[in-house]
Amino acid sequence: MKAVLFDVDGTLLDTNYLHVVAWARGFAAAGVAVPATEIHRRIGMSGERLMEELCGEARDDVKDRWRQEYDSMRADLRALPGSQDLLRELARRGVAVGLATSSPAEDIEAIRKVLDLDDVLAFVTSADDVDEAKPSPDIFAAALEQAGVDASDAIVVGDTVWDVEAAARCGLACVGVLTGGISRGELLDAGAVAVYDSAAQLLDELDESPLVSASSPAT
Repeated sequence: MKAVLFDVDGTLLDTNYLHVVAWARGFAAAGVAVPATEIHRRIGMSGERLMEELCGEARDDVKDRWRQEYDSMRADLRALPGSQDLLRELARRGVAVGLATSSPAEDIEAIRKVLDLDDVLAFVTSADDVDEAKPSPDIFAAALEQAGVDASDAIVVGDTVWDVEAAARCGLACVGVLTGGISRGELLDAGAVAVYDSAAQLLDELDESPLVSASSPAT
């Protein structure tokens, strides 16, 4: 592959459950009862679509409280084991690596600071670069344009069915990781070409993975 497009939340950063807590508090403050499990299943899609599915409409009061709560947890942002080393190894091999996230642009600075990969990132796209975030394919399309490669020469690494769906709509294969809390079966059913426990396992098995090899295991 000439380029690998990485989702961020749940793939490179251990943030999915921070988002769940922040959204749960946002809904609760607005008087809307939403089970945390329903929020978790929608992490990775745009905030507007998440709200529409869970409370029927995109509400500024819910989003503002989510923003406040998530910002209060910025000190808890952590890179997932192996994620930084995986990107560095791919870059060392001459692969263009970059971020393709549904996070808003205001989160990018914090994301880049925690990942500490600016010296190897070839591109960064966020929700603010497109009209629609995942599961729309727009973010991956923008990332391909920035990377200067065709979909046939690139692949996505993500942790949710929304990553898999958005990748497929852009003509991209997607490798799944389990660090976002979505099951192996769900990712495979959504169309992931392979699923790994984590970025660390993907790094350990890189030479046999779809990021490098045309023939690779599906699980």
